[in-house]
Amino acid sequence: METVDDLFGRLEQLNEIGAALSQQKNLDSLLENILVAAKSITRADGGTLYLVELERQLKFEIMRTDSLKIAMGGSTGTPVPFYPIQLYKEGRPNHQMVAAYAALTGKTVNIADAYTERGFDFSGTRQFDQKTGYRSKSFLTVPMKNHEGTIIGVLQLINREDPVSEQIVAFSEADQRLAESLASQAAIALSNRQLIDQLEKLFESFIGLINSAIDDKSPYTGGHCQRVPMLTMMLAEAVSESRAGSFAGFSMTDSDRHELKIAGLLHDCGKITTPVHVVDKATKLEAIFDRIHVIDTRFEVLKRDAEIAALKKKVALAADRKLSEIDVRERNYSIDQELREVLRHISEDRDILRRYNTGGESMSAEAQERVRQIGTHYRWTDVTGSTANVLTEDEIRNLTIPRGTLTAEEREIINHHIVVTIKMLEALPWPKHMRNVPEFAGGHHERMDGKGYPRGLTRDQMSVQARVIGIADIFEALTAKDRPYKRGKTLSESLAILGSFKESGHIDPDLFDIFVRQKVYLRYAERFLDPHQIDAVDETKIPGYSP
Repeated sequence: METVDDLFGRLEQLNEIGAALSQQKNLDSLLENILVAAKSITRADGGTLYLVELERQLKFEIMRTDSLKIAMGGSTGTPVPFYPIQLYKEGRPNHQMVAAYAALTGKTVNIADAYTERGFDFSGTRQFDQKTGYRSKSFLTVPMKNHEGTIIGVLQLINREDPVSEQIVAFSEADQRLAESLASQAAIALSNRQLIDQLEKLFESFIGLINSAIDDKSPYTGGHCQRVPMLTMMLAEAVSESRAGSFAGFSMTDSDRHELKIAGLLHDCGKITTPVHVVDKATKLEAIFDRIHVIDTRFEVLKRDAEIAALKKKVALAADRKLSEIDVRERNYSIDQELREVLRHISEDRDILRRYNTGGESMSAEAQERVRQIGTHYRWTDVTGSTANVLTEDEIRNLTIPRGTLTAEEREIINHHIVVTIKMLEALPWPKHMRNVPEFAGGHHERMDGKGYPRGLTRDQMSVQARVIGIADIFEALTAKDRPYKRGKTLSESLAILGSFKESGHIDPDLFDIFVRQKVYLRYAERFLDPHQIDAVDETKIPGYSP
């Protein structure tokens, strides 16, 4: 007979279990802990935990039988190989299966011996016993009811062992009450965990929705929003594993990882407000369309005007009766030569403008001056008879952009996305374990020397995570092959630029060293870059890096 001390001991154990369940964050581990705790508190040899699926069936989630050394589901990685138990058969409640009965009625079923019990179908249990040599005897089947009164699962315990005789006995009334109390606590803990998981999935789906909206506006940034968080996590894990230098004390919990992942996914959410014609500006003259084609038309007009002028000269010569046939022929030849030379210059100058319309790493002062000369040298006449320079002031300003394809004003519009990102993220009511997301995401355009934007932060004023996203953002942009204004650079080219950024105080020098030393760049490249971009890297030649 159970003593009062023994009962109090099990009640204390129940309280400890309840507290532990409320702190468990992993769903599989939570389910496993529930079953193991129920077996322990009732002294059961075996047990199964089922979850209700689609209100139509019970799915085997966790199964344990100590004497047979059976452990399936949960942390074992071995799935339970049995088909779900159907709650309804041919539209009628399945009261033949004890677990289904408990789920449908919300009643606990306490059976002393399954082989002599009438009213339930234990044929499957008998088959299991025949295969394994086991003897399933006492059963305690408890419905798991959450705070809303909904049955979300069933806890089934098998073969209660008497601690003195070590014989299989029926589950006592105390066992039943303890199991019911545990099932109630477990159901609430499980519902809370499922609700948290669902909210997290909903939140990540919402983030995906934002990135999809950005992607729909511009296919050139949607991939960026997905790749940067992946590269961020690669580098952060490498830093966490380094255990040396200035990051010796840096480590991440699962909660830290989730927080950083969310920050990476949201680091460019402000681009949802950036005008498409600026984000997608593939050439210097592109607006709604590439205005180089308008300039091409003007140059065609210049050519035709030159040809018409030459023809008029020839007509005038033919009408001049004072000239001999030889003089006319010689002068026509001279006109043709002059026309060919004019057309050649026009074609060459048009080709120069086409070439400079494509953005590059840099444009020399001489090249910029050449564009200005071309723009003011030619005059063209439109259909109204008005004449003007072949290039407008705005076109000259765009064609002389020294780096890339954006004017200073357009670059300011692009840069403003980080201000919007910070404003959006700081407006959200982040829970405690994610309160750093705005700082992590909002710092990827800052520089270690304080010359970045929007806040001009220095290295010491930034978290490690923000500095990690900064490197990931730059490297992804350098290697990206889906940008309209440039080709994706090779590994050696990208690392050379990134190394120069280290030397100039742009990026964190220690993080860059880990990025190279731990071959983070190569692991990323193998997943996301084209084969031709993955060239041989001589790390001894990377600026600022010493192997």
